[in-house]
Amino acid sequence: MRTEKIQWSVSEDKMITLDIENTGFFNRLAQKIFARPKVSHIHLDKIGSFVWTLMDGEKDIIVLGGLVKEHFGDEAEPLYERLAKYFQILDSYSFIEWK
Repeated sequence: MRTEKIQWSVSEDKMITLDIENTGFFNRLAQKIFARPKVSHIHLDKIGSFVWTLMDGEKDIIVLGGLVKEHFGDEAEPLYERLAKYFQILDSYSFIEWK
């Protein structure tokens, strides 16, 4: 499921943007020295945006895969490999929590 600490928004074309606050000592240092932003905006692609809105902590990857397949068809292939990698990336950045 999506972590509660992540702020996100939906654009008119239904694309998701994650707003990640850059906190901590090294981030503050980079903000002062290298003019790094206090908030990073991560734009998800159309399949990632679709899946992000469906992650409610109740649906498992099989259900999500079925919904993606129904909505995107062959464009989503290789479906489950792609979903697994997507969740792996989200987890590595702590954008999701496992239930």
